[in-house]
Amino acid sequence: MKQNKSSITALVSAFGRAYHSQFDSPKIIDDYVAQKLISPQEFADIRRNMVQGITFFNPEIAEKYPDDPEAILRWIVQVQLSPTPLARAAYCESIVLHEMSLGLKQYVILGAGLDSFAYRYPELGEQLEIFEVDAPATQASKQQRLKEAQLAVPGNLHLVPMDFTGGFAYPSLLAQGFDPDALTLFSLLGVSYYLTKEENARLISALFANLPAGSSIVLDYADERLWEEQGLSGRVGKMVQLAAAGGEPMQSCFSYAEMEQLLTEAGLLVYEHLSPEAIQDRFFGNRSDDLAAFETIHYIHAVKK
Repeated sequence: MKQNKSSITALVSAFGRAYHSQFDSPKIIDDYVAQKLISPQEFADIRRNMVQGITFFNPEIAEKYPDDPEAILRWIVQVQLSPTPLARAAYCESIVLHEMSLGLKQYVILGAGLDSFAYRYPELGEQLEIFEVDAPATQASKQQRLKEAQLAVPGNLHLVPMDFTGGFAYPSLLAQGFDPDALTLFSLLGVSYYLTKEENARLISALFANLPAGSSIVLDYADERLWEEQGLSGRVGKMVQLAAAGGEPMQSCFSYAEMEQLLTEAGLLVYEHLSPEAIQDRFFGNRSDDLAAFETIHYIHAVKK
């Protein structure tokens, strides 16, 4: 992924989490910290750009709400922008909290962006070391945002600048106090699509080469229908188009059998797999708004044997 684009991706994702925290109910995940990491001007700019782009997302909605920008924004955020980031974060964080009861000591967030887990769970400060790994430009931006929001970096949070998409640099992690002998969980969310199948395989193998059994990873991936499935209001196709237009084209999708084989070759066993239907049931089944699981996105929790 391009470093000059990564912070934009992180900013838009944080916007979606902040919007959900402020305006949606019930909450899939309540990221009440996200708004503090976005300036009022940035929030207004993203809001304006989303509303102005409604004819790309859905011309019928543009005609239905010609004088209601809030209704347009809500539709775009709930249908296109937020479903996958919200649900995959909720899924991953529930696993982190459960794994702590099984001895988890370290949580490594790959492609962390403007993640706020450490700030929303200060009570874990003495129990869990958290490492946020992302491109240097994104990390520098986050540190500046934390300073402006007057949020001190917790003692158990380590910000690790690294372009891991070109190869994982364990020395950078070790320099921040990472313990290769401790039980570790990695999250790889919103990343696998932008890597080739070979790059995904190399990355995951490198992550687990020297970690203890019981360490695990939570990841999301696009299935083999990615290039053909359009989804609700064509949102899957638009997701692919937007990624390409932004200079970060999606490069891979997997059948479940392919993903299982990739993980097996890295020494991992699939502990849980959530299909789009299972994600819908678990995270969106009780809703009356437009939030719904993306048609081609799956979640997996895999554990080192």
